[in-house]
Amino acid sequence: MSQVSSEQHAYPIQAETPLSRAGWGKLAMWLFLASDSVTFGGLITSHLILRLHNADWPRPTDHLAFSLGLVMTALLLSSSVTMRQALAAVKRSHVRLFKFFMLFTIGAGVAFLLLQAYEWRHLLQEGLTVSGNPWGAPLFGATFYTLTGFHGLHVFAGIVYLSVVLLYGMRRTDLSAYYEHTEMAGLYWHFVDIVWMFVFTCVYVL
Repeated sequence: MSQVSSEQHAYPIQAETPLSRAGWGKLAMWLFLASDSVTFGGLITSHLILRLHNADWPRPTDHLAFSLGLVMTALLLSSSVTMRQALAAVKRSHVRLFKFFMLFTIGAGVAFLLLQAYEWRHLLQEGLTVSGNPWGAPLFGATFYTLTGFHGLHVFAGIVYLSVVLLYGMRRTDLSAYYEHTEMAGLYWHFVDIVWMFVFTCVYVL
């Protein structure tokens, strides 16, 4: 009996490390974002190659709503700031501030999608489609809708993700143990915001 006790003392059962839960979840998020970066990089590179090899490529600022794109950019940039504030509120376990900043972040994402839908509707009415372009190269419409649509899909997924995080967080009185979940959601949202800067520059400016 004493021998068994000494063996248990010599080889203690190791407790579950943080990496087994939050750590692995964060690693999985980083791997997903890395693979998604490759996808976006391929789409943006294809857009630039087509842009350079088509002499009749229209000037984006002449036909796209550049000012509207700036507003959309401002919305996403401000939502990154409020996402950081929400994470800081979780660290301090301040439930009211967490709700406020998360709602603002989600609202900015919804406003972004509404403005994007408005622009799409306007461009479709003017004749810009995936296979047609009244101002020149037909692929202009294809690359525009592919890049902005793919990014918009990520914004929509981010809104759903943040909404789930918010709903679960609202049920808690102590948010200190909820930090890793909010941090992973923040990583995704910051990624979406950063990617938009590249999409906006390539589609609306170049």
